[in-house]
Amino acid sequence: MNDSPGWATPGSSPSDGERPGTDGGAQQPTAPPAQPEQPAGDPKWSAEQPPPGQWSSPGQSPEAPQAQPQPQPQPAAGWGQQPTGPYAGQNGPQYGYPGGPGQWGQPPAAKPGVIPLRPLGLGEILDGAVATMRTHWRSVLPITLVVATLVQVISVILQKFMLDDLVVATSEDVSAEEMIDTLGSTFAASAVVQFIQVLGTIVVTAMLTMVFSRAVLGQNSSVSDAWHDARPQLLRLIGLTLLLAVGAILLGAVLILPGVLAGSIGLGIVGGLVWLPLLVWLGIKFSLASPALMLEKSTVLKAFARSSKLVKDTWWRIFGITLLTSVLAFFISMMIVAPFQFFGIFAFGGGLEAMEAGSDMGNWGMLILPAIGLIIAQTIVMPFQSGVTVLLYVDQRIRREGLDLELARAAGLENYGTTGG
Repeated sequence: MNDSPGWATPGSSPSDGERPGTDGGAQQPTAPPAQPEQPAGDPKWSAEQPPPGQWSSPGQSPEAPQAQPQPQPQPAAGWGQQPTGPYAGQNGPQYGYPGGPGQWGQPPAAKPGVIPLRPLGLGEILDGAVATMRTHWRSVLPITLVVATLVQVISVILQKFMLDDLVVATSEDVSAEEMIDTLGSTFAASAVVQFIQVLGTIVVTAMLTMVFSRAVLGQNSSVSDAWHDARPQLLRLIGLTLLLAVGAILLGAVLILPGVLAGSIGLGIVGGLVWLPLLVWLGIKFSLASPALMLEKSTVLKAFARSSKLVKDTWWRIFGITLLTSVLAFFISMMIVAPFQFFGIFAFGGGLEAMEAGSDMGNWGMLILPAIGLIIAQTIVMPFQSGVTVLLYVDQRIRREGLDLELARAAGLENYGTTGG
């Protein structure tokens, strides 16, 4: 994959009036073959013969007029160009919207890997992510399974001690100082759990980005290859993630704290209502920073700038695809985790009554069973979400910068784009 972003355009399309395989001029009708001379006095030849060029097809009446040849449609224009011919200028470029007037559908595109090398639709992005998980499972499964297992093991151990502290804090003979200490330690343990989960997600994202980038080219990638490719940029990816988190917290503090400090609940609520949509807007604006950082080998600030440039004018499309991906991931996780959760409650937690009373919440069985469900869910969900993000990045670069040419050359298609295909 070419690390230097830039604009590229495939080969030019045929000009007006031309057809593939001609010299540019209008096609001249082929002269009819010369009528064979009739042998004089030969009884096998009829005295009346049809005029030259008026031979009818088998099964057609000789008197029927010959059908006029239908004009052929103009070949589709190359990616990144305006089409030529009689349909030029109708609703912009003609690819990607089959069925409209003068629109001939998507031109044929090479598909060396999991996606065709052209602008992608929603279904192709989702299918590409699933196809990579299915085809390259030997690389995807170990990465997500190992990281998810480590994260959940550490989380279960920390939650065990955290829930034990909560049980002590809810007893009646605990002083205020002990309760404050308990709540402080609980908050610290929760922060450690969240940090470990974020760190595991970063490692998975970095390695899976490399797996998906090779899957686009139709190349296999082992776990060691993915780690070797991702390791040089791993610290920068951690810095990018932390910078996003700190920026979100500071933005919320600027918008909400003034109202809280002034004692105005309404002003604080207004600040929160402004903070949430602004947070979503910035999250989508910088959603492609991670693959830009990893695949372009850039710095953190350049990755933010690249993401902002690629998302520009397509914010709503990327927002819709990201939202749909998150909803699908949520429901998949719930369907996997919920049975383990309920089984743990009824088998080890004493049922719903014990859960409402808050007893036995630190039971090992109630902690381990949901963790197993989370391991399975994260093994499926994390590569799916990472794959959609990477393919969104590739799709935006194909649309804006002609990355399909560089991908085709990297896949070994040397003449791709030079003849309109």
